[in-house]
Amino acid sequence: MANLTKLSESKVFGGQWLRYKHDSTTVNTPMEFSVFLPPKAVTEPKEKVKAVLWLSGLTCTDQNFMQKAGAQRVAAEVQLALVVPDTSPRTSPENRLPGETDHWDFGAGAGFYVDATHDPWSKYYHMYSYVVKELPQLVAANFPILTEPGCLGIMGHSMGGHGALICALKNPGMYRSLSVFAPVCNPSACPWGIKAFTHYLGSDKFKWKAYDATELVKKYSGPNLEILISQGTLDNFLAEQLRPEAFVEAARGNSKVAVELRMEEGYDHSYNFIATFIEQHLRHHARLLSTPATG
Repeated sequence: MANLTKLSESKVFGGQWLRYKHDSTTVNTPMEFSVFLPPKAVTEPKEKVKAVLWLSGLTCTDQNFMQKAGAQRVAAEVQLALVVPDTSPRTSPENRLPGETDHWDFGAGAGFYVDATHDPWSKYYHMYSYVVKELPQLVAANFPILTEPGCLGIMGHSMGGHGALICALKNPGMYRSLSVFAPVCNPSACPWGIKAFTHYLGSDKFKWKAYDATELVKKYSGPNLEILISQGTLDNFLAEQLRPEAFVEAARGNSKVAVELRMEEGYDHSYNFIATFIEQHLRHHARLLSTPATG
C-alpha cells in the first residue's frame, strides 16, 4: 500500500479494524485514519463494499468512535465499511502554529472541516478537502471499498455532524446517505463556529456561509436527500452551540431535502448517546445505500 503505514490491526465481529498513517498532500502533515472492513471485504476482497464515512467532534481522533460507539457489530451485519479520519492536522512540535494547542475547541483536534484561507491556519488546515477528496481517493486505491457516487454515506457528531452536513450539501450526489448526532447546525451563529470561522476564514461573515449547513440547505439542488438527526434533550450544548431548529426551519423551504429530527428524551452529548442510537443510523445508511438516488 503506497504511502500507507499500518499502525494496528484488530479483528472485531468477523471484520477488521485497521489504523494507518500517511503523508497528506492536502494538509501538509502526516495524518492517521481508521477503516473497519466488514467480513465480506476480509474474506472476499475482490468483492468491494460500500462505506460510511464518520466525522468526529471536538478533541477527538479517529479512535474515539471506533472504541466507544459500538458501530462494528451492525456494520458487519449489513456489510458496510467504516472510514474514520482524524479531526484536524497534527503538526510536529517544530511546525506548530502559535496557539494551535492552547484551546480545546480550536486548532488541534478542532479543524471544523473547512479549508482555511486565513494565515497562519491556511498552511495546514484544509480538512474539508482532505475529507472530500484526498481520503476517498486513498481509500479507493488501497482497500476493497467503493467510493464513487451512490456508494458512500456520511455521518458525524457535533463538530463532525457539521462536517457531514456541509460535505453532503456542498457535493450533491457524492453521498447517497446522511445522518448526524447532535450536529453544530448553524456555526455562523454559535460561539464554537464563530471562533473557528474567524480564525480559519477571516472576519468576512459572507465567506462563512459556504461552510454553514443552515445556509447551504436553502440552496441545495441535488438528488433528494434524506437527513436523519438524533439530538439528546439533556445535551448541555443544545441551545447555545447546536441550533437544530434553525436547520430544520431552513430546510422546510427546500423540497429536495427531508429532515427527520429525533429528539431523544434524557440523552446528553456523550458517546453513550451515540452508542444507543448508532444501530438506527447505520440501518438508515444501509437502506439508502441499497437503493438508487431519486430526483
